[in-house]
Amino acid sequence: MTIGGVKAPTMKAARSSMLGAGMSNSSLKYSRLATDEDGYIDLQFKKSPPKVPYKAIALAIFLFLIGSLLIILGALLLSGVIEVEHPDRTIPVIIIGLLVFLPGFYHLRIAYYAAKGYRGYSYDDIPDFGD
Repeated sequence: MTIGGVKAPTMKAARSSMLGAGMSNSSLKYSRLATDEDGYIDLQFKKSPPKVPYKAIALAIFLFLIGSLLIILGALLLSGVIEVEHPDRTIPVIIIGLLVFLPGFYHLRIAYYAAKGYRGYSYDDIPDFGD
């Protein structure tokens, strides 16, 4: 077949030129997987060691401590141990303390159980900030 006065190579000619360029069928290396009764190999179930999210754990510790401090301070203000002019303004301190304390406690609990190796807990459950 000719295209614009130039003879176009046929499929057979293109295949033979590829084989001549080192792409022969015999140069491809294949190996069979070890066959078991179920067809699985142990390597596919091996887990890599967990990556510890240090920044997220540090943030969880910070939130836990600040939340605890605000809850204690709010309770002391509310109970009257620390004198305030308007005791009704101490409720927001307790609420903010709880909102800060809960995520810190939650992620610290996951980190603790993951470090101890409890089943069902992993460092993957703690959001990481992408080191």
